Amino acid sequence: QVQLVESGGGLVQPGGSLRLSCTASGYTVSIINFGWYRQAPDKQRELVALFRGSSDPDYGDSVKGRFTISRDGHANTALWLQMISVKPEDSGVYYCYARSRTVTYWGLGTQVTVSS
Repeated sequence: QVQLVESGGGLVQPGGSLRLSCTASGYTVSIINFGWYRQAPDKQRELVALFRGSSDPDYGDSVKGRFTISRDGHANTALWLQMISVKPEDSGVYYCYARSRTVTYWGLGTQVTVSS
């Protein structure tokens, strides 16, 4: 089992910056994919940024060039999302995601609101 806990969400003005954190505990050595998804009201959950194994991260088209994902090497105990030049459409609940060979894990999410 893996437990994921997000932090760092909040209210930020358009054009501002925010840094999200995810702390993973439990059987973290089993994690293969590790990343962030988000969900806005009345919309489907979408990919924000994702490490697939040891490959370079993938980013959703809408955040490329503005968001950067990073992690604590291959220990998979911590994950971060640096958000810059945020837009109102970046608002939503941001979820930490992890997947082992057979199981998908989600955190409870952290709310990000971009508004003036």
